[in-house]
Amino acid sequence: MDNSLKENSHASAEDWKTALKKVVPAVVVIRMTTCRSFDTESASSGSATGFIVDKKCGIILTNRHVVQPGPVVAEAMFVNREEIPIYPIYRDPVHDFGFFRYDPAAIKFLNYDEIPLAPEAACVGLEIRVVGNDSGEKISILSSTLARLDRDAPHYKGDGYNDFNTFYIQAASGTKGGSSGSPVIDCQGRAVALNAGGKSSSSSAFYYPLQRVVRALNLLQKGRDSCHDKWEAVVIPRGTLQATFVHKGFDEIRRLGLQNETEQVVRDASPLTETGMLVVDSVVPGGPAFKHLKAGDVLVRMNGQVITQFLKMETTLDDSVGDNVELEFERRGTPFSVHLLVQDLHSITPNYFLEVSGAVIHPLSYQQARNFRLECGLVYVSDRGHMFYRAGVPWHAIITKFAGVNISRLEDFIDALSKLSRGARVPLEYIDYNDRHRKKSVLITMDRHEWYAPPQIYTRDDTSGIWIRNLALPLTSQLMTNLVTDETHADVESDNGTTVSKDLSANGIVINDLYDQIPPKHTVVSDDHCTTSANFVNASVAEHVIEPSLVSFDVYVPSSCMLDGIHAHRFNGTGVIIYHSKLLGLVAVDRNTVVISSSDVILSFSAFPIEVPGEVVFLHPVYNYAIIAYDPSALGPTGASLVRAAELLPEPALRRGEKVYLVGLHSSLQVESMKSVVTNPCLAVNCSSADSPRYRATNMEVIDLDNDFGSSFAGVLTDKHGRVKALWASFSIQVRKSAQEFVGGIPIHSISRVLNKIISKSKSTRPILGLNGIRKKMPLIRVLEVELFPILLSKARTFGLSDNWIQALVNKDPVRHQVLQVKGCLAGSKAENLLEEGDMVLAIDKKPVTCFNDIDDACNSLDIMSDDDIDDKLALTIFRQGREIEIYVGTDIRDGNGTTRVISWCGCYVQDPHPEVRALGFLPKEGHGVYVSRWSQGSPVYRYGLYSDKWIVEVNGNPTPNLDAFVNVTKEIEDGEFVHVRTVELNGKPKVVTLKQDLHYWPTWELRCDPETSIWHRNTIKSL
Repeated sequence: MDNSLKENSHASAEDWKTALKKVVPAVVVIRMTTCRSFDTESASSGSATGFIVDKKCGIILTNRHVVQPGPVVAEAMFVNREEIPIYPIYRDPVHDFGFFRYDPAAIKFLNYDEIPLAPEAACVGLEIRVVGNDSGEKISILSSTLARLDRDAPHYKGDGYNDFNTFYIQAASGTKGGSSGSPVIDCQGRAVALNAGGKSSSSSAFYYPLQRVVRALNLLQKGRDSCHDKWEAVVIPRGTLQATFVHKGFDEIRRLGLQNETEQVVRDASPLTETGMLVVDSVVPGGPAFKHLKAGDVLVRMNGQVITQFLKMETTLDDSVGDNVELEFERRGTPFSVHLLVQDLHSITPNYFLEVSGAVIHPLSYQQARNFRLECGLVYVSDRGHMFYRAGVPWHAIITKFAGVNISRLEDFIDALSKLSRGARVPLEYIDYNDRHRKKSVLITMDRHEWYAPPQIYTRDDTSGIWIRNLALPLTSQLMTNLVTDETHADVESDNGTTVSKDLSANGIVINDLYDQIPPKHTVVSDDHCTTSANFVNASVAEHVIEPSLVSFDVYVPSSCMLDGIHAHRFNGTGVIIYHSKLLGLVAVDRNTVVISSSDVILSFSAFPIEVPGEVVFLHPVYNYAIIAYDPSALGPTGASLVRAAELLPEPALRRGEKVYLVGLHSSLQVESMKSVVTNPCLAVNCSSADSPRYRATNMEVIDLDNDFGSSFAGVLTDKHGRVKALWASFSIQVRKSAQEFVGGIPIHSISRVLNKIISKSKSTRPILGLNGIRKKMPLIRVLEVELFPILLSKARTFGLSDNWIQALVNKDPVRHQVLQVKGCLAGSKAENLLEEGDMVLAIDKKPVTCFNDIDDACNSLDIMSDDDIDDKLALTIFRQGREIEIYVGTDIRDGNGTTRVISWCGCYVQDPHPEVRALGFLPKEGHGVYVSRWSQGSPVYRYGLYSDKWIVEVNGNPTPNLDAFVNVTKEIEDGEFVHVRTVELNGKPKVVTLKQDLHYWPTWELRCDPETSIWHRNTIKSL
């Protein structure tokens, strides 16, 4: 019997109590945040376990998947709740162990000892205890007995980290999440193994043996001693042939063709307990063993010594880095020898990455090369970010060609990137490991806006434990230059052939006359005369006429601008061109397609096969539509001549029973239409609030049809001549925690009114600089910030509404038989303290009100009133609790910009509260100008639990009533400082969160949309 087993078999409860009393203080809870996706790991935050193996030097042992191959920020919490920062100093490229360091002097109040490592004590039948942070518990102690010492390394997933070329120890301790890195101890308080993983279905736990850990620890200690009072990076030699071996029993080895003589030699040279040999399982292309070894080759000797165990093989390789080793194999019974160069394992383990447009790109690691059977060092997409997501490039893609340049190294990619300009579209070829035999090609669009920081290279520094950041491109490269040039004047040709000087300076003149000179080109064709490019046999006249005006949308929202509670990164839909000239094109589309202004919009035209960028220039603050601008010159002469604006026919309004044509586009840009009948021209929209408040249509009526193409089909409703009567729009609602859609017709009246303001000389407009440098004016919208909903007059009568008012409302609108009731006022609006839920709005300026259009018309009429005392107020007659009340209610001006400013602090995105938050009817009294709309994986706020949908009202005791105050407070906080944050939830519940600021990986920055250029600019507020 093994000595350890003998000693353990006589262990009493008191022995275990003594051992655990010594061990527990040396076990720490590790809280780590993976700041970036890298190699086999994704950006995340979690907890694990580690234990002290060198008290003097301050070294903690844990798993590789805890130390992480990429950037990590971590703290260790001791049993007495002392918490200290820890820094990675080594993670094994293959095996599941690594080390953190800490400052021993930082521990002020705890007496503890290091846990000695005793790999030789592990044996079958040994009673053990696993001490760690199991299932998130502070300290958990699980007991078990070692069952196997020769278990195959566990396989976790096909595209992530897996250990190999080693045995594992197995027991039935049933450890779960959080126990990774726990010491597996015997009754003497020695660590005999390192807990690494488990199988929940069978309560099996897998422990990594400690022999290679002891070697690495000894080298670290020697390196630390040689550096005296400071840490320096220590090189731990690791050798590889880029081949994976598995241990198979002699019975299976014989089936592979092993000769009896060879088996006898191996048995004679091995311990009596040996039951098998090492067999090649796989070889990585391009590695030392490639084209020399094959799966099924049986290893006999290495450098003349019989090798049957992983430990002996790895020891030989680690001691032979840069040298040749002689290997003897048998392949189907035929002996052969080969001399192979032992490669430095660290040389094929990436220690740097490129971050561009939110994507993380680095050389393909040995781990992933083995998973994918590809060559190490290829250009690997660990996180696709925004730019690659737009193009449809998947996670784990291998880039082979970019902008016409063959890519074999990351430096090739960076060089090609440096030659591109913002907004450029270039081809990219890649390999998807799931479809590895075919290359795929996509178009990459470089960011026009400054959604992300300039391309940066992060390089691992094992001395400091952080990844050093540097610019990846020279300052002279086009991607690093400013978006707006210094040119202030340019000449463009107008539609009538004359030359117009356009002023691009900040004080330039808005070209109102230009719009007057170039009216939309409306065309009505007969059945036997069609100018559309499509060749329809049975198409209607309406379909022929409207086809050149239809546009397909692809909309992408970068993760850095997920504002206003938006629930997805990508949207698509169909819009209609409402204005088209040589200098300006405008498209109307629903706000379920273009939800927020911080979006990348791509337009595809039905009339001409081309994609051009669009620019969000107007988001209606209430109604479900947006207006997108495009540069007609981007279509070219041919495209510009084929594309045309639709003819809008706002009057007369559609009536019940009227026949219309529903025309729209499929994803293939094929036009489809059907004749339908209006069943309800004034169906009130009732969209309830989502759990995370986001845009929803309110105070509007839609047109309902007896037949349509389903909830995913959008387009327009036209008369038989192709004149647009309504935008057939998609609406988003939340049903049982998931987003769902429905469709309805938005009368073109509202859109036409806004368009008239754009092309007229209305004073209630704001000038902006468009895609082609032409100044255009977007309207300002006056709204009553009250959510209304119609109730039947029969219901209103039961509330006490008089017969006279009911008759007046019926006379005003014989169709609807309804009155508008207040559902709520937007918090902070001028109506908030004047109108109450349940109030019925009877009249404005003594004129009966029966529908939302009446409210809209009244707001628009205020723009032309001259009485300064009431020019922003509506004279309402309301019915409240049995009484009629006359009251003046203020209106508000909205610019259609949407949210135009966002600040990122510690990984959370804060903004002014958007209308749907205010529609909840509550704003914190302490201050409501700093609303958390989103958070990032791997960030401090994710680590400490400062999530979205709340207000930050105070930082370190300083009030933050608005974004400027928030910036002023947070920019005084230094890197590594703990911050006290007071928040208020949407339900009004206050909460306090503490977090540690990390300015290295998560600097504070701001994104603002320039109101004149509609370009989003990024400004760093504070960084290291």
